Order: sequence, then structure tokens, then C-alpha cells
Amino acid sequence: MLVVDDYEPFLTVVRSILQLRNDLQIVGEAAEGLEAVQKAKVLRPDLVLLDVALPTLNGIQVARRLRDLVPHAKILFVSVESSSDVVREALNVGGSGYVYKLHVGSELLPAIEAVLEHKQFVSSGLESSEGTDSPAPHRHRILFCSNNEVRLDSLARFIAAALNARNAAIVWATGSHRESLLQRLHARGVDIGGAIQRGTYIALDVAEAPDPARILNAIRGLIEAASKAGKKHPRVAICGERAGCLWAEGKTDLAIRLEQFWNELAKGHDIDILCMYPTPHGQEDDHAFKSILAEHSAVSYR
Repeated sequence: MLVVDDYEPFLTVVRSILQLRNDLQIVGEAAEGLEAVQKAKVLRPDLVLLDVALPTLNGIQVARRLRDLVPHAKILFVSVESSSDVVREALNVGGSGYVYKLHVGSELLPAIEAVLEHKQFVSSGLESSEGTDSPAPHRHRILFCSNNEVRLDSLARFIAAALNARNAAIVWATGSHRESLLQRLHARGVDIGGAIQRGTYIALDVAEAPDPARILNAIRGLIEAASKAGKKHPRVAICGERAGCLWAEGKTDLAIRLEQFWNELAKGHDIDILCMYPTPHGQEDDHAFKSILAEHSAVSYR
């Protein structure tokens, strides 16, 4: 099989899992989309483990090319993205399965077995929304980042997944981070210039306090722009550093109020939220810290 992922620690995990099976052999690895296409053409693997968020070409674009280059190869997506739109798109472009990365330890081998037996596999708890017009429930995730590189990479992945699924995105970040995100999104094969022109991507200054009326107008505009671009049930990916900065500055009450505002907003809009916070150091037992966690549907560290 060919394993395609640009995050080395995850590749280490995959190698260790596959070592449990003598009949599964890694014939090649690739860290970005174009390299994956080139190696697949030469190696002609029976199975491709494929991430969604990749440099040069994203996983969806890679899968489209593999259908023509190696039509016999099974494609199993393995991604941290849990959006029903992304899952559906991955299956529609030829994926035989989709494994959520947080479940890889327990589900990777069963998923491989299923797709090699010509069956479809989708991680437990994920929905492809195939055959339904019902919008997916909102997700409000908090991610604690160990350093600035992790923060930027995670933001780029989150935004790329939304835009690649033809949804919309809005981010609050510093000026330097906004510029870096443009470069990273471009490197991942995202048509970020087109998204800006279509009005499906907005980047705002982290120092700017979110104004409820302006945010509502922005979200409505993003949804309208995504609809005009052909998305049937568009969602808006909301992400940034604002709440995390407030918390780091000791302004916990303001951070909590901002998180509560997102949850209230989600009751009437199809949005997914990713909040970036610095890694806590000895604050895990604080009441204020637990109050922030309580406002989120999922917590992760990286």
C-alpha cells in the first residue's frame, strides 16, 4: 500500500499498526499530493491510505487523478476532518472508506480489511450525509497548541477542509498569521484567491472584538456566496485565536462569553467552530479552565 500524509508522527503510528499484520506491506510513502500521484503511477499499489489536507494537491484532488491512473487501487481516506460534507466528497470521488484519525488505533485494520473485501467503511460517529438534505449538527472544538507552527498548520487544515468541500470560512488571526495562512492554503492546493473573490473566505484581525451584528451579516454573506458557487447546504467554518488570546491574557470571562456567543449563534446557523488556545500549564484543575472546556463539544491537544 501507499501511505500519503504530511504529519510524521501519524506516519509512525500507522507503521506500528501495520506491523501487526504480515500480509500488509507499505510499498511507498508520500508527504504531498503531487508526490502521491507520481508514486502511485510508478508503484501501482493495491491500496492508498490518503489524508485529505495535503500540500500541492489535497486528498480529494489526488483521488480524482488516481481513478484514471490506477483504477484498480482502493482508496481509504484517513483524516482528522469529521465534516459530513468532507466525508461525502471523499466517498464520491472514489474513496472506499473514511477513517477518523482519532479512531485510527482501533479502526484502521478493520477499515483496511473492509475495503479490500470491496466493502465500504466509515468511522463510527461519522456521517457522509449521503442521500439526505438534513444539515449536520454544529461542532465547537477547542485545540490546545504546543507552538505557533502547530497553530498555523491546524488552522490551515481546518480552513482547507471547508473550502475544498465548497463551504465557506472566516478566521480571526494576527496580520502575520493571516499572510502565512494564505501561503499555506495555496501550498495545499486550495484556490484561496478564488475563494476570496467569490466571497467564501474572510480573514479578520484577532485584535478586533467580534461585533454580533457584523458577524451575523458576515456569516449570511458567506452562506450566500457559497450557495451561489453551487453548494447545496453550505456551512461556515469559524476559527481563530481571539478567545485563546483573551484566556492567555487572563481575561477568562471575556473568553467564556465569546465561546457562549458562538454556541448561541450555532443554534440558528450551520457553522463549525475551531478555537485555538495555547497549551495549558498547571491550569487543568482551575474552575475557569473547566468552564471554557464546558463550552466545547470536543477537546484536543497537539
